[in-house]
Amino acid sequence: MKKKLSLSILGLLVIICCGCSKETVERKEKLLGIDFNQENNTILLEKYETNNPVVAMKIENYGAIVIELYPEKAENTVNNFISLVKNGFYDKNTFHRLVPGFVLQGGDPKGTGVGGPGYSIKGEFSNNGYEKNNLTHDKRIVSMARSQDNDSAGSQFFIMLEKSDYLDGDYAAFGKVIDGWDVIEEIESSEQVEDTSTGKLQTNLVIKKAVVDTKGKEYPEVEKIEVK
Repeated sequence: MKKKLSLSILGLLVIICCGCSKETVERKEKLLGIDFNQENNTILLEKYETNNPVVAMKIENYGAIVIELYPEKAENTVNNFISLVKNGFYDKNTFHRLVPGFVLQGGDPKGTGVGGPGYSIKGEFSNNGYEKNNLTHDKRIVSMARSQDNDSAGSQFFIMLEKSDYLDGDYAAFGKVIDGWDVIEEIESSEQVEDTSTGKLQTNLVIKKAVVDTKGKEYPEVEKIEVK
């Protein structure tokens, strides 16, 4: 049975577990030489020599991951991600879902899998009439989560832990983790899943800060679909 990357599935199966607890393991955060102590959310990441925009995220108790974005593949999706990072949307946000061997998912301000930024964007994938995006859902690829509606993605994204090519053409892949993969591997092997049917984490992982280097380019404002 195919696994679904849905904004709504956790909303149907959320478990309130007031008595659940997990001892926090203190780890040395691996920050890749990135200074996250910025007043705003823009930064120069000269170590990453690419013309594409680059986003770095600091995950509490683990460290930094770095994502290269591909505007030539998913233009408005990248514009949206950059806008959210610049506006501090992902600061203090979380990863709420982990399915080992499949995905790590986050970006929901509610931390439950049913939230978003208050709008959605058009799904930039082939089965939604968008032909430019030929990115495949290989390991390390970053893609947008959505509900059954093709144009329902907003802020939630997922990181591929292994190749899942059956997602190709149905979800808007838009980036790739290019550094800090050992952090993702440590999360996958260490974090406890409360509900294996949904991947709901026992304790959400906090994204302490997200920053972006646009490599000197200006990116347009995101084209939004207002939520009714």
